[in-house]
Amino acid sequence: MIPRYSRPDMVAIWSPEMKFRIWFEIEAHACDAMADLGVIPRENAEAVWKAKDVEFDVARIDEIEAVTKHDVIAFLTHLAEHVGSDEARFVHQGMTSSDVLDTCFNVQLTRAADILIDDTKALLAALKRRAYEHKDTVRIGRSHGIHAEPTTMGLTFARFYAEMDRNLNRLEKARYEIATGAISGAVGTFANIDPAVEDHVCKQMGLEPEPISTQVIPRDRHAAFFAALGVVASSIENIATEIRHMQRTEVLEGAEFFSMGQKGSSAMPHKKNPVLTENLTGLARMVRSAVVPAMENVALWHERDISHSSVERMVGPDTTITLDFALARLTGVIDKMLIFPDNMLENMNKFPGLVMSQRVLLALTQAGVSREDAYTFVQRNALKVWEHRTDFKEELLADPDVTAALSPAEIEEKFDLGYHTKHVDTIFARVFKD
Repeated sequence: MIPRYSRPDMVAIWSPEMKFRIWFEIEAHACDAMADLGVIPRENAEAVWKAKDVEFDVARIDEIEAVTKHDVIAFLTHLAEHVGSDEARFVHQGMTSSDVLDTCFNVQLTRAADILIDDTKALLAALKRRAYEHKDTVRIGRSHGIHAEPTTMGLTFARFYAEMDRNLNRLEKARYEIATGAISGAVGTFANIDPAVEDHVCKQMGLEPEPISTQVIPRDRHAAFFAALGVVASSIENIATEIRHMQRTEVLEGAEFFSMGQKGSSAMPHKKNPVLTENLTGLARMVRSAVVPAMENVALWHERDISHSSVERMVGPDTTITLDFALARLTGVIDKMLIFPDNMLENMNKFPGLVMSQRVLLALTQAGVSREDAYTFVQRNALKVWEHRTDFKEELLADPDVTAALSPAEIEEKFDLGYHTKHVDTIFARVFKD
């Protein structure tokens, strides 16, 4: 992943140095378990741990791999250079490469999931704070991009909170599902290694033993993991798209924070562009692009092939690093986002009173007018407002069909803005469970 969209803690999980450190721990813990079973001498297991503080030489491992054409063998050869060939002769006893590769990959994914879970919790905190801050800040709700009925900015933040709270649950489930390891040997039968070794290694690495692993851990687990990341990315885009809409010049109900010295355009000095949320939209596309390849990795030949390997070498780091960056960026956007309540009211009143049409429609039907006639009465007055920017309430008061059913006071009452916000507290209680 390019440094521009990377944060150090997530990047560190995917570094070659970290990968080889995890490989070493898997092999060393396996030696401990085999020594406990009397399969290998205790002194050989202890000798392996002499390398626990070694900084594995990535360049040297690459050099060996250039000859062996096998990454795990290259690592084991390099490990023996530190431990001693005689002392290391029992390393990898009864194991196969996938035992190391798959178990390591799932360790990395669980650690990445921990960061993403923390990221999501930080975003939830920001969304909750802004929701309560603007719980009663009225804005117009839109359907199809067109004014619908009043809502509040707090409800907008609250629905994004609820969506990201569901995503937190998805990430936690994805972490649970991916946190398995396999030390079961060729084709997964444990023919050359005791299942107790797998139990020990998994416990030490913070994983659960895979119930049945053939020679690889089943890739439906990974498909579910990356699918969860894709859903989180889509939610990020959902929020980003709303902010981008709000920042449009003719809307301007909210905007990204524009810092001192920031420039919006190389050509037009007046510009304040929603560059962060546009960036988030693009990053979401990249995370989602991993979902289909991860799904296609589920179907492997027989007990093992490596068609999944090249995919995972890319999508593992790229999706988790990108999503980590995107979640942190969105949290910053929400934290600093500018809100313009006056513009919200001005936009809502661009067509005076028009957004109260449903209240009038319902009042007419309750007064005995058929729904068909009531809709006709209300729509013909609404269209005048659309076309001539007149006042909807005044048009209704001048319509004899409307005033025959509703008194002026009853019509006036239908334009009370508080009517539309009376259940905000109920919704907040459902969302935040405070």
